[in-house]
Amino acid sequence: MLAISRCRLTPIPAVEGLRCKARITQRVIVRAAFHPLERSAKLRIDRSIIAKRGIDMSFALSTVRRRSLALAAVTLFGLMLAGCGINNVPTLEERAKAAWSEVQNQYQRRADLIPNLVETVKGYASQEREVLTQVIEARAKATQVKVDASTITDPAKFKEYQDAQNALTGALGRLLVTVERYPELKSNQNFLALQSQLEGTENRVAVARRDYIQAVQSFNTEIRTFPGVIWARLFWGAKAMETFSAAAGAEKPPEVKF
Repeated sequence: MLAISRCRLTPIPAVEGLRCKARITQRVIVRAAFHPLERSAKLRIDRSIIAKRGIDMSFALSTVRRRSLALAAVTLFGLMLAGCGINNVPTLEERAKAAWSEVQNQYQRRADLIPNLVETVKGYASQEREVLTQVIEARAKATQVKVDASTITDPAKFKEYQDAQNALTGALGRLLVTVERYPELKSNQNFLALQSQLEGTENRVAVARRDYIQAVQSFNTEIRTFPGVIWARLFWGAKAMETFSAAAGAEKPPEVKF
């Protein structure tokens, strides 16, 4: 009779064959008995891994949701503030500063024209030394006044700058009146060109001052009224800006004599 061995089939006696069959049968029964336990253990391990992965996934999803909600809340808050006019204060402030820069540019352009104008007049009216000296000194004083963005919120500095420019304007007016007594000078091409440029610059100065006054008015109104006053104090720390005032004596009408 043939019996089953561990590695191969060999002819063995009948008794030994029966014993070998019994051992094989016992092993098969034991292994079959442990298979459900192995399967249940594997299932428990697989379920724990799936549960852990499920926890990680839920944590990641909850983190993403929290971040999305935070971003949406910040965006909504920003839109609400923008709708309440929080950006009006810096917007109007920058507009006023730009207008102030234009005023400075036009005043500087006028100052640059004066030396050539004085030299031209001196060639024909050297005896008008006093008027020429007044113009030169007024120009020097006006250009020596230091101005920057902080000047428009400093009443003392702003007044100093305005007074210096008004003094230069008065000196130039007296110079042009003096020129009327010199026909040859009035017909000089160089003088006529300088006079035209000076008149154009004075017009630009007037326009720049007007635009600056309007910009400052809008800004000052915004930071003094609700809700701009809240944003100005809590967020921007904005200060009221100075504006130009009429020169002394400007309220009086000019005298006309015939």
